[in-house]
Amino acid sequence: MVEFQNIRHLLSCMRRAVEEYHMIKEGDRIAVGMSGGKDSTALLCTLYNLQRFYPARFELCAITVNTGFEGMDFTPIVDLCREMELEYRIVDTKISEVVFDIRKETNPCSLCAKMRRGILHDTAKEMGCNKIALGHHNDDVVDTFMLNLLHEGRIGSFSPVTYLSRKNLTMIRPLVYAEEKDIRYFMNGNPNLPLVKSTCPEDKNTEREEMKQLIISLDKEHRGVKHRIFGALQKSGIDGWGIRTDKPETEDDEKGI
Repeated sequence: MVEFQNIRHLLSCMRRAVEEYHMIKEGDRIAVGMSGGKDSTALLCTLYNLQRFYPARFELCAITVNTGFEGMDFTPIVDLCREMELEYRIVDTKISEVVFDIRKETNPCSLCAKMRRGILHDTAKEMGCNKIALGHHNDDVVDTFMLNLLHEGRIGSFSPVTYLSRKNLTMIRPLVYAEEKDIRYFMNGNPNLPLVKSTCPEDKNTEREEMKQLIISLDKEHRGVKHRIFGALQKSGIDGWGIRTDKPETEDDEKGI
């Protein structure tokens, strides 16, 4: 059993989300989408620890969709999954070439995300999974809510649980109650955990990053605004927030990712 430091708070946040939104059931086989960043690494480690005591028994595996950017080495994740005795698959693609060289997209993130999602879904099905866990945290929920409001003129965010009827897959986001600072604290306490830095030319140069900085600024001026936005989303009950039933929201596509 691999042991981690500073994981107690993430486990608490995860268990709350899993139980309130009925994310995990007996016999689930869950694929963790591994980008190599801190969020997906923390997600994998916390789910791995949750297995030790969660009443519903479930299996874990991990998937990385390699978009084809040079300089990204996923060997450290291979080593971590081997130590955890988890099945891990890397799917090599030419997404970067399609998006930047062939299509020359002015908004590359949208097409890239769509292509990655499709490959992730298909690979999870091939590996016998019925659920996919993604590493979106509390800050991501708020950022997406504000992006949708200010850029699209609609109220909403991605859902904590989403059922994809065309694929017969359920997407879960067990870290929605954890803040980004909680994940940093965990990663800092475990310096040997792998981090694969993205070499995408658009990394940190997106509307999402701009919104993230805006919310940080607003939260400094109006302390607690981030938590109030999240609370308002839950109270609204839209996009599956605030719902406490065993039946997940049914959608055929992801929103606001």
